[in-house]
Amino acid sequence: METLFFSMLGFLWVAAITPGPNNMLLTSSGANYGFMRTIPLMIGIMLGMQCILLLVAFGVGSLILLYPALHLILKIAGSAYLLWLAWKIGTATYEKLETDAPPPAPIPFWQGGLLQVINPKAWLMALGAVASFSLAGSQYLHSVVLISIGIALVNIVAGIIWIAFGSMIGKLLRSRRAWAIFNVFMGLLTAACVLLIWH
Repeated sequence: METLFFSMLGFLWVAAITPGPNNMLLTSSGANYGFMRTIPLMIGIMLGMQCILLLVAFGVGSLILLYPALHLILKIAGSAYLLWLAWKIGTATYEKLETDAPPPAPIPFWQGGLLQVINPKAWLMALGAVASFSLAGSQYLHSVVLISIGIALVNIVAGIIWIAFGSMIGKLLRSRRAWAIFNVFMGLLTAACVLLIWH
């Protein structure tokens, strides 16, 4: 059981730390709004992943495998949502930290959760985790709890790393031009994540 748990952590870690929509969003938010103001977004992403895991573990996720049209709808909705987020990131306004005006609001946590619900990659990751690492019979529920803990652990660590990376970059963005270039770049990277959905 212990070996299986660490194997599962390895699988989940690779999925969580590699660049993708969640991490691009966390990096961009960290750079634009700072570490602490991005934590709610990370919590939203984590809650969204937990919801997906529970839906998959208790049978709803199998509908995606049975009905390919649902998968296509998820891909279309996920792509549209990612492109909208990419536009928001790319056109984010310049924020001087020393200004007396209140800064623009960061991306709310519910948008991070929504991204998971319509992200086909999140569903496939949850399906892969449950299919590969859940145990049959009376141990099934216990193994799902362990998968849930594993997803939470890797999401926290990976999320903190990407937010910190974004926050460090944000401290280097001293000019309006550098800010605009960074946001356009992050917007383009987020939009490029649409290609991962259709791969």
